[in-house]
Amino acid sequence: MISKVICHALAGVALMIFSTLSLSAQTPAPTPDTYVKDNYTKREERITMRDGVKLFTSIYIPKDATQRYPIMLSRTPYTVSPYGPENYKTGLGPSDLFAKEGYIFVYQDVRGRWLSEGEYVNVRPHNPAKKAGEIDESTDTYDTVEWLVKNLPNNNGRVGMWGISYPGFYVSAGIIDSHPALKAVSPQAPIADWFIGDDFHHNGALFLPHAFNFLSGFGQPRPVPSLDQPKRFVHGTPDGYQFFLNLGPLKNAAEAYRAQLGTEIAYWNEMMAHPNYDDYWQARNLRPNLKNIKPAVMTVGGWFDAEDLFGALHTYQSIEKQNPGIYNILVMGPWFHGGWARGNGDGLGNVRFGGNQAVWYREKIELPFFNFYLKHAVEGSRLNFPDAVVFETGANQWRTYETWPPKNAAPKEIYLRESGKLAWEQSAETDAFDEYISDPAKPVPFISNIALGMTREYMVDDQRESSRRPDVLVYQTEPLAEDVTIAGPVEVALNVSTSGTDADFVVKLIDVYPDNAPDNAPNPTGMRMGGYQMLLRGEPFRARFRNSFTKPEPMKPGQVTPVKFVMPDANHTFKKGHRLMVHVQSSWFPLVDRNPQKYVENINTAVESDFQKATQRVYRGRKSPSLLKLFVLGK
Repeated sequence: MISKVICHALAGVALMIFSTLSLSAQTPAPTPDTYVKDNYTKREERITMRDGVKLFTSIYIPKDATQRYPIMLSRTPYTVSPYGPENYKTGLGPSDLFAKEGYIFVYQDVRGRWLSEGEYVNVRPHNPAKKAGEIDESTDTYDTVEWLVKNLPNNNGRVGMWGISYPGFYVSAGIIDSHPALKAVSPQAPIADWFIGDDFHHNGALFLPHAFNFLSGFGQPRPVPSLDQPKRFVHGTPDGYQFFLNLGPLKNAAEAYRAQLGTEIAYWNEMMAHPNYDDYWQARNLRPNLKNIKPAVMTVGGWFDAEDLFGALHTYQSIEKQNPGIYNILVMGPWFHGGWARGNGDGLGNVRFGGNQAVWYREKIELPFFNFYLKHAVEGSRLNFPDAVVFETGANQWRTYETWPPKNAAPKEIYLRESGKLAWEQSAETDAFDEYISDPAKPVPFISNIALGMTREYMVDDQRESSRRPDVLVYQTEPLAEDVTIAGPVEVALNVSTSGTDADFVVKLIDVYPDNAPDNAPNPTGMRMGGYQMLLRGEPFRARFRNSFTKPEPMKPGQVTPVKFVMPDANHTFKKGHRLMVHVQSSWFPLVDRNPQKYVENINTAVESDFQKATQRVYRGRKSPSLLKLFVLGK
């Protein structure tokens, strides 16, 4: 039910603008597999870039030539298959809705991938001081758009661009110093910084199964254009916890690749050679370069995106800060990685979201955005969408804000207290701490079942099993007397010590359901939701980086040490009767690689003898408090 809707008539299309709503969209009828072939003509081109390199490009043009069409461009490292002019995709554009609207759809293999020439460079650094003939992803995009508008028949001179995840990075990188024909773009879950918060590293800690498994295929060498499929890495077990524990120190991964695949994975080796936030990683941080952007921008992300939640939030913020006056909006829904583009978006794992939220987004936000700027807008006009369209989990309703984070969200500190309490008031004790023994040989699992990869459901998984481990500190409030809604980043400020010289500190913010919470209906897994501990946010921090990601330093055994970091934003209501819970632990395996707990200059080259048990203390007295700062919305 829509609780507050304003209708805005534009070019004969009713666009819904709102302040608080849940869902009214229905799942559309599926598009027949033959629709694209029946209504589009396919052609393949090799478009020449300014340095002479040719990029393979697949183009679908409507057969109806009675009108002019805008162009929708997607640049990808993941293949534009199927190849051959006689072989057609079964769907086009960001969703099935677009093929029926009528667009020219263009898909391009980026430089060095599949049938495109040139050298492939992972998250190729942007070069703001290019000389004639020099390239980066912005020039490849510019040259592609230039060719398309000059050479494709029946185009209307307006180009849109979209992409999810790695293709989202190519959207972000491609709109720097934008081509004037680019009118509307949507970076969706875009990579922004692979060391600080996206994909392979969070606060300098390696997300092990994600990096290892992805690069085992994607990272295989491709020296010439080819359609050869990468070899598949065979783990030999379905149990990722045991596989990665048996793998041992990270230095063993390169040998495992060679033994199975018969090749080096160059990018893995590059990552291992750069354990700190040095020039290598800083050059691959796209955020400072998101400037001189001209088209309308809609950044899209999912609150439970296990891969690029950081990228969506920080891409939006960087564009907003560095491009004053452009049309720049943020859409954040209750989705896993790319979940807005497929499926219903009605839930993740054991958590339900109250309706088909992804369908609603595709119908009421994404399609109207591109239609307006590519088909209907007159020069200088702006679509009347709010700056931030975000889903409030817990309450399961959409919200709109003039800015994100909202200006009326007030910081409020919640403290780790004695006897496992979590409270808004600081402790009366002067000196106090809780401690646990962290053993790298028996790390805390990140999920309660076996899996080889980084399961997308871990972002909302039940934490009751972790709560019962002796190497996890648990703090929780009393049942809430009223709803508490947070909107914005989750800031962590711990005071800790270790008996070792390095440590990870994983902090988790959890929504604890009442014991009488009803079960889901239907409930195919039989999960009982009474007492469910839903992970809302969880992040590791590698303490060696507490003062600088660029210049790590060891911890001094037994010395109280501040560790501060920021977890990604959330918009969530802890309902009346629920509890807030916080976990603190020093491993989260195999999601995060094991810290040896002995300082090693390059942690990626640690050997087995470097791994040691350590006693970790978390201080919670008035002298050295530990707390989370939440941004709470008032009534």
